[in-house]
Amino acid sequence: MTAVTDHIAVPADTSADSTVKQFVSVNDAYYEEQFKSIGDKRGFTFTWNWAAFLLGSIWYGMRSLWSYFLPFVALETLAVVQLARGIWGDLGAPILARLPGIEATLEQRYTQLAEAKENAPDKVAGFENAIASLERAVEGLKADAAAANATAMQLIVFGLIGLFVVKAIQAGLANSALQSRYSKWLSDRSIGSGLTPQKFALAAALAALTYLTCSLKFGFPDQVPSLQTFPSDPQVQSSVAEAIKAWMASAAISSEWFFDSLVFGIRTVLDALETIFVETPWPVMGGFIILLTGLSAGWRAAIFTGAGLAYLGYLGFWDKSMKTLALLGTAACISITLGIPLGIACARNPRLYAFVRPVLDFMQTMPAFVYLIPVIAFFGTGKPAAIIATMIFGGSPVVRLTVLGLRGVPEHVREAAMAFGANKRYLLWKVDIPLAMPSIMAGINQTILLSLAMVVIASLIGAKGLGEDVLEALQYASEGQGILAGLAILVCAMILDRIIQGKRR
Repeated sequence: MTAVTDHIAVPADTSADSTVKQFVSVNDAYYEEQFKSIGDKRGFTFTWNWAAFLLGSIWYGMRSLWSYFLPFVALETLAVVQLARGIWGDLGAPILARLPGIEATLEQRYTQLAEAKENAPDKVAGFENAIASLERAVEGLKADAAAANATAMQLIVFGLIGLFVVKAIQAGLANSALQSRYSKWLSDRSIGSGLTPQKFALAAALAALTYLTCSLKFGFPDQVPSLQTFPSDPQVQSSVAEAIKAWMASAAISSEWFFDSLVFGIRTVLDALETIFVETPWPVMGGFIILLTGLSAGWRAAIFTGAGLAYLGYLGFWDKSMKTLALLGTAACISITLGIPLGIACARNPRLYAFVRPVLDFMQTMPAFVYLIPVIAFFGTGKPAAIIATMIFGGSPVVRLTVLGLRGVPEHVREAAMAFGANKRYLLWKVDIPLAMPSIMAGINQTILLSLAMVVIASLIGAKGLGEDVLEALQYASEGQGILAGLAILVCAMILDRIIQGKRR
């Protein structure tokens, strides 16, 4: 295998560097010379590796150069597919597959023509023209199929040229790529090195499987139908869907007391915030928001906030904006109240974070509309269900950034505090949280803004507010209303951003 897997006709050299020999396993003298030549020159050094030329992507795989293996397999497969199509493929088959339908129509027109000659002579000319057109279509398809079959030699030539070019590139890059990996291996011996039958077999199997399946799919599409689409069974999907539906129904009934108490708690907070935002006279609420913005982000931001509030008021969005802020405030308050302690616990307990992290990934990557399905099943429709969906969508950043901020606290600062007698509680409240506060505030900001992004989607299940106007604009194609409501949501988001991030900036 050594004669096949590496450079040919290179004599053994007992003076080769032992590290090179340990790294390459075979033909160490050749690779020591190549590595020295590449390392002595600046920039790319062209060399030629016959083993890489002959084995192609397999050589890169068995040398653990997988980042090169994947693109080279794709390029080789492209060339191999062209060769397979040119040598064995029936290039005209996809064109001729349309013939049976046209010929069946032609037979039908012949029958109609015969009946027209006996019963409706005035329709004879129309049927004759249709028959002539179909006959021309048949002849055109046959000509196109013949022309497609005539391109077989071109495909073979293109495939050979492409395969040679790819292999030449592989041979020219091989030594430089391996030398780069050798340099990394010198500082990190955990990087794979040497040659093993397992790596050779894996690379060869992957390459052969890719060549074979792609050649069969594109060269012989009718021979292996299972390669055209995944051989799935619709009954499996139906049975799994029914099982999930039954489980959700059972869980909703058995845990009704829990979900009812949760809805009661959410509605209590929501009603309190709606009373504050909606029932408070607008001059008081507007003045409070402007003052809060001025104290947090400066009076320039306060002037902008005043202009934004005037926009909301004069265009009739004040009440709906306040309802939206109440809904958003409920979701954000609950998310932040739960998220920051959870982030602190995860920062101090890596095992807990290893469990929580996949859940956060699920919350962030699952499409927002998918959240609505289980939420409706367990909570029904209305504002509490919309708040739950908003919490799921926007609750992840505050946990992640709290963990990131606490883990980023310099260790020497914590050691100094402990050296002066700080206990764990003092260390958390007086050292860790103050130093991590910029990251925590960024997490709070992202949670609030992501929750605001759910306004329109949450309106689908009865959240009301500004999202309802956007939804109606989509349903009735009311462009003006949709743009005005969207700008109102944007104004709310910018005001919140200035209030929350003002001091940090």
